[in-house]
Amino acid sequence: MLVPTSGGFRWALLDSWTLTLRGLAHWRRNPGPIVFALVFNILVMLMFVYLFGGSMRVPGGGEYRDYLVPGMFTMTMLFGIGATALAVTTDVDRGVTDRFRSMPISAAAVLIGRAAGDMLLSMLTLTVMILTGLVLGWRHHGSVGDLVAAIGLILLLRFALIWIGVYLGLAFTSSAAIIGVQTAEFPIGALSGVFVATSAMPGWLRIVADWNPLSATVNATRQLFGNPGVLGDSWVTAHSVLMAVVWPVVLLLIFVPLSVNAFRDLSR
Repeated sequence: MLVPTSGGFRWALLDSWTLTLRGLAHWRRNPGPIVFALVFNILVMLMFVYLFGGSMRVPGGGEYRDYLVPGMFTMTMLFGIGATALAVTTDVDRGVTDRFRSMPISAAAVLIGRAAGDMLLSMLTLTVMILTGLVLGWRHHGSVGDLVAAIGLILLLRFALIWIGVYLGLAFTSSAAIIGVQTAEFPIGALSGVFVATSAMPGWLRIVADWNPLSATVNATRQLFGNPGVLGDSWVTAHSVLMAVVWPVVLLLIFVPLSVNAFRDLSR
């Protein structure tokens, strides 16, 4: 079972922190992928602001830059699924996970340490994206509480997406399969309200985009930031803040148990 069997809960936390530090040490020795991911995210933002922004129309009026930037905050959280899955699969392929399983540490710490390390990296990524948005002229117009709530919703979604990545990394047998996961990230993000208003999409496609978990977080953060584009007559759009909490919770209830079971199956 993925529960502490010796040493108690305190030792499980210590083991998790040790494995979190192991991930941070790995990134410090090999920062290339992190730098590339940050540069890629910034380039996508610049491309949409300066190449496509002039032809975009924001529902209700307003600057496309102010519409896009909150969407990019959320999109970068989605881009992290492939990175998490690749890291987990690589550890499995190289026998690192089996080595951890043979050590006198909490089995839960292996998964918790991965999730905690990726959350710290996500916080760094979000900080860089916020600073980039500020440089481009984006501003939030809500209260400090609204700002904190919006950032919290973005990170809550990221925490749920991390567990999707953990599960996919454990479920796939080779790192080559993760390419498909990384390829699917952009279409999934595009089929939401990140880049364009869902109201401009055909009827059936609009329903799919409105119910995309990313759309809920994007619309909720736009509302909390006081940015334009939060319009729509669908129930899910009208209750975007609620759904920005519900969707991550649902994903966690699904993928945490799936990840635990996949981890257990490694020894079979």
